[in-house]
Amino acid sequence: MKVFSDKTKIKNYVNGKKDKGFAFGFVPTMGALHKGHLSLVEEALSNNDYVVVSVFVNPTQFDNEEDLEKYPRALDRDVALLETISSAILVYAPSVEDIYDGNTKAEHFSFDGLEFEMEGKFRQGHFDGVGTIVKRLFEIVTPNNAYFGEKDFQQLAIVKKLVQKHEIPVDVIGCKIHREDSGLAMSSRNERLKPEYKKAAPFIYKTLKAAKVKFGTKSAKEVTDWVERQFAKHDLLKLEYFTIADVETLKPVKRKSKTKNYRAFVAAYADDIRLIDNIALN
Repeated sequence: MKVFSDKTKIKNYVNGKKDKGFAFGFVPTMGALHKGHLSLVEEALSNNDYVVVSVFVNPTQFDNEEDLEKYPRALDRDVALLETISSAILVYAPSVEDIYDGNTKAEHFSFDGLEFEMEGKFRQGHFDGVGTIVKRLFEIVTPNNAYFGEKDFQQLAIVKKLVQKHEIPVDVIGCKIHREDSGLAMSSRNERLKPEYKKAAPFIYKTLKAAKVKFGTKSAKEVTDWVERQFAKHDLLKLEYFTIADVETLKPVKRKSKTKNYRAFVAAYADDIRLIDNIALN
């Protein structure tokens, strides 16, 4: 398996293959790969000749220095895992210097208000960091198609807006949430959960599924109040937010409309580990 750490080398390699008519898929990750990541890679392999998987823990999208330091890093394991899938995978594992050229600073972006909802309210500057790294990776890898999981649905919407506003020639494809047998959305952070919190965390998805049923007959406010009460009674999980939002604007719904699609979003803490999830409501 080819592993690149230099942006010029991988760009030249990809461009050489594309000149011969080969199509490239791209799966950007921060490493500590799990089955959710692998499902994205497999989806990309089914629609492209080659797939580039980037492994880079991006410092500009962390608002918490401790979270950045603790984020799991296991490049050798990640490469070994990808080798079991296909020889058509390339890995781009750059240094911070290779990406940022000595200026580790996020650009400022406007995503037409998408960046101010949900995660944007609790993680200052997060989506500037996301926009910065995704734009740079697109410029380096120049993929035909890029694959993102719907677990980070707000991020997916923002990447689509980034591509639209900056006229980047890549198709952004959202892929369904991959879950553990318990229902817990797969995340690299799950590795850090203590046993009792790992056992408790599936409550998040269980509550989302119940909220979906209730949304069929109750208002968004009634459902939100009910979810907040359920978390308030939980001994181990602390709710940060629960929001029912319009999938186009990501703004909280005030009154349901039959012509719009809605999604429920949640962020909660299991000890010091922050977990997010979401579910389509209609």
